[in-house]
Amino acid sequence: MKLGAYGIRLTVCLIIVLGFSAQGPLAQEVNGSPDNNAIRPFQVHYSDAELADLHKRILATRWPDKETVADHTQGVPLATMQKLADYWAKDYDWRKFEDKLNAIPMFVTNIDGEDIQFIHVRSKHKDAMPILLMHGWPGSIVEMLKVIDPLTNPTAYGGKESDAFDVVIPSMPGYGFSGKPTKTGWGPDRIARAYGDLMNRLGYKRYVAQGGDWGALIADIMAVQQPKGLIGVHTNMPGAVPPEIEKAIQAGKGCPPGLAADEKHACEQLDFFYKQIGYAEIMGTRPQTLTGLADSPIGLAAFMLDHDAKSLELIAKAFDGQPGGLSRDDVLDNITLYWLTNTPISSARLYWENKYPFFSVKGVKLPVAVSAFPDELYQAPKSWAEQAYPNLIYYNKLDKGGHFAAWEQPDLFVKELRKAIKPLR
Repeated sequence: MKLGAYGIRLTVCLIIVLGFSAQGPLAQEVNGSPDNNAIRPFQVHYSDAELADLHKRILATRWPDKETVADHTQGVPLATMQKLADYWAKDYDWRKFEDKLNAIPMFVTNIDGEDIQFIHVRSKHKDAMPILLMHGWPGSIVEMLKVIDPLTNPTAYGGKESDAFDVVIPSMPGYGFSGKPTKTGWGPDRIARAYGDLMNRLGYKRYVAQGGDWGALIADIMAVQQPKGLIGVHTNMPGAVPPEIEKAIQAGKGCPPGLAADEKHACEQLDFFYKQIGYAEIMGTRPQTLTGLADSPIGLAAFMLDHDAKSLELIAKAFDGQPGGLSRDDVLDNITLYWLTNTPISSARLYWENKYPFFSVKGVKLPVAVSAFPDELYQAPKSWAEQAYPNLIYYNKLDKGGHFAAWEQPDLFVKELRKAIKPLR
């Protein structure tokens, strides 16, 4: 294929903007037909102009009136957002995070017509267990960065060589650095199949999958699909709510009588959450209407912070100078990634594509391990986990940690995985 001067300049510019290495798809297309199965190195770099535009937009924010309550019942407080904006504009350093990302082995490959970007870190230890770590919304690969080294290099973190994992962390289609689907059909089932293909493409004959939020739903679906090589899953947001409980809550009837104490607590958590789920309802019905999230970084940040009450409380404390698992940089690394990749709408469409109840039983028969964190959307009782997962190999009820377990409590999360997956090694 012959390229004129303009074509050569355009191709080079596209390679730089997209962050692909010289082995990327555009370079292959110049030399002949691209290999869609190729696994290509991936790097991240955004221009000074893009960062300057972000800074300008933060400073130009048009603020709403202050809320009329003294708590979070009307959403993210104005004071929290103004503290976030002040730090984002004056002190936050994206380049520091960009360098951190680029120090980690990252790749991209095309699966089912869509580019899937992923982190892939192999352990130096023999017989490491491959594990697929799956994020959700409003998360990203950022959620999992703190656990990579303890999982792959356990002897440096109080573990044994036999605790080692090879770690694979993909960005979901429409999220982060993965491709943005331009046609319908990329729901949890298709993502689950793509992830199975990814692990096979990486050459893994046996592996486990782990997830929270969307990742938990996809882990359950993968376990139902049983792709080649998947031997079990670990979840910190299990699909284990009995149908009668879910129906009662969604019908506005509250929790039925006769529940054990831990079941009643879980039911009350769910009842509270379902009354605060407006963000999911609008993404599930009218994602394109959220255009403002692609135009205002502060609007995007406020929407992302209001996922659940406990997470909002934790994040608000961080911007009040009381970090308790998440720092200001942790929060802004994730929000800035969404902004720079312009994925507020493409990520929201997954809610529109999804046809599954979030917490329903899916019919998983493979071995399952459950870690029940107290500040998760609900802390699954063991009785529910046993009913939902007939091959439950591990259950632990923790006394610390919330929805973004790997991000908030990486040490606990790593210990849980070591214990939970041990029976499958």
